[in-house]
Amino acid sequence: MADLKVGKVAHYYDKIGVAVVDLSKKLAVGDRIKFVKEKVDLFEQEVVSMEFDHKKADSAKKGDCVGMKVDQPVKKGVEVYKIE
Repeated sequence: MADLKVGKVAHYYDKIGVAVVDLSKKLAVGDRIKFVKEKVDLFEQEVVSMEFDHKKADSAKKGDCVGMKVDQPVKKGVEVYKIE
């Protein structure tokens, strides 16, 4: 099954290792995601925590902008895919 694009990185806070992701599809804690730049897979990780509107969230929907801890630095514009 093909991976599903769920959003794009809008900002990255390097001091705390948090990416802000604008979601185009639903995403939940426990989902496995990968970060892709120009069709090149950068890295994969599990969503271990997510915040929406400065509050912890278990899931978020299309149109939400969430913050999540990431394993590696990412740049603005990097696409986020849910691994199916």
